[in-house]
Amino acid sequence: MEKIALVVGSSGMTGNNLAKELIAQGWKTYGLSRSSKNPMKGLIDIQADLLNPSALREALADVRPTHVFLTTWMRRNTEQENIQTNAAMVRNLLDALATKQTVKHVGLVTGLKHYLGPFDAYVTSGVLPETPLREEQPRLSSPNFYYAQEDEVYAAADRDGFTWSVHRPHTVIGNAVGNLMNMGTTLAVYASICKERGLPFVFPGSEAQWNGLSDVTDAQVLAQQLVWAAETPEAANTAFNVANGDVFRWRWLWKEVAQWFDIEYVGYEGEIKPLVKTLEGKEQVWKEMVLRYGLAEADFDKVSSAWHTDLDLSRPIEVMTDMTNSRMLGFHAYANTRMSFFNLFAQLRADKIIP
Repeated sequence: MEKIALVVGSSGMTGNNLAKELIAQGWKTYGLSRSSKNPMKGLIDIQADLLNPSALREALADVRPTHVFLTTWMRRNTEQENIQTNAAMVRNLLDALATKQTVKHVGLVTGLKHYLGPFDAYVTSGVLPETPLREEQPRLSSPNFYYAQEDEVYAAADRDGFTWSVHRPHTVIGNAVGNLMNMGTTLAVYASICKERGLPFVFPGSEAQWNGLSDVTDAQVLAQQLVWAAETPEAANTAFNVANGDVFRWRWLWKEVAQWFDIEYVGYEGEIKPLVKTLEGKEQVWKEMVLRYGLAEADFDKVSSAWHTDLDLSRPIEVMTDMTNSRMLGFHAYANTRMSFFNLFAQLRADKIIP
C-alpha cells in the first residue's frame, strides 16, 4: 500500500521536520498550512484554513491520505477559547477526510501541558504533578485544549475506523521562524542582543528550574517517533511522551549557551527575572541589528516567543519525562541536548536569522 501523508502544520517546527523525515523515507507527502508557502523539495503544498470547513474540503478534494499528522494549534486569549478553536480545527480536518475512507492512522502532537495544565495554570493552582511525568498519569480537572483535541481524534477514530497515536513532547528544539513556542530561537535572539549591547545573559527562570533536572525534545526525534508510531502496529491507540533521552540542569547548560555566543552570563539570583520584561522595547535594537548584519527577519515577534520561554523556565518544579511506552515497544531514538541547541544556533546563523 502506498503511504500518503498529510502533515497539518507543515510550516511549523514540528511539521517541517516531520515532512522532511517522511520525504526522506519515501512517503508521498502533502503539507497543509494556513498561509505559508513551503519550498521543501518533495513536499506537495496545500493552503487552507482549518476553521473554514468548506474551503478546507475544497483544498483537500484531490488528497487521499493514508496517514494524517496534526502538528498545529492556534493561540487564543483564554483556555476556553483555545478549547473551542483547536477542537474545531481537528474536527473540521477529520470531517473533511471522512468520506474518502482512506485514513488508516492519525498522529496528534500535544505536549507536557497534558500533565502540567494549560500554560501557567500549574503555577497558580497549587497542585503540582509528580515527576518524571508518566504516560499513565490521568487528566487534570482543569480545562485543557489538549484534551479537547484528543477527544476529537478519539471520536473520529470510532466513527471512521482508523488508529491513532498521541505524542507529548517537552519543549521542542528545532528550526522554525514564527513558531509560537520556540525556546531555542528565542534564547539565540536574546543572546545575540546581549552580545550586541555588551549585556550579561541573565537566566530568567526559577530556582527549581536552575538547579533541577530537565529535558527537551529535538524536533527530529519527535518526527522519528511520529513515523515510528504510524508504522508500528503495537503502537496503535497509545499516548507517548517523547524527549531526547538525556537530562540536564540549566545551571550548567546556561553557561555553555553563553560560551557558544562568547558572552558573560548571570545565573539564578534569588528571583525570577522574566524574559518578556528583559526584551521589552528591544524591537528597535533588533531592527538595527537586521540592517547592520543583513539578517533575514525584521519582525521581532517572529523570532522571539519570550512568553513561552518564561512559562517553561519559571516552573516551580523540575520537569522531566518518562518514555516507558515507546521504549518498551522498541523506539530508541536519542539526541544530545547540548548539540540540539548548538546545531540550531549554527543553522540560525547560517540562515542569517542571527548574526
